[in-house]
Amino acid sequence: VQFVESGGGLVQAGGSLRLSCAVSGTTFSINAMAWYRQAPGKQRELVAIIGSGGNTNYADSLKGRFTISRDNAKNTVYLQMNSLKPEDTAVYYCNLKIFTHSGSSYYTSYWGQGTQVTVSS
Repeated sequence: VQFVESGGGLVQAGGSLRLSCAVSGTTFSINAMAWYRQAPGKQRELVAIIGSGGNTNYADSLKGRFTISRDNAKNTVYLQMNSLKPEDTAVYYCNLKIFTHSGSSYYTSYWGQGTQVTVSS
């Protein structure tokens, strides 16, 4: 499985960024795609996740500012980030979870290389 992440960078507080993650090398349709982030000295945390059917879930603290979406035809997941704050500064990682079958809670997880997002005050 290969990942191509893009869209990270430096932005001022209050600004917006859109991250993209294109995945190739897999044809599994029962999957979820997610974004995680890891700030310096902190554990990696889930930002948002979207199922193959489009259902989404977000970290409570980010609801209303971040939006995850996907284009199944392009095997691409997006993260629109608005009203960015300095505390959003982190490396953002794309994640693919391939489930063993529909309704299963067992999956194999794959990670992108990460893209840096820096929000200046």
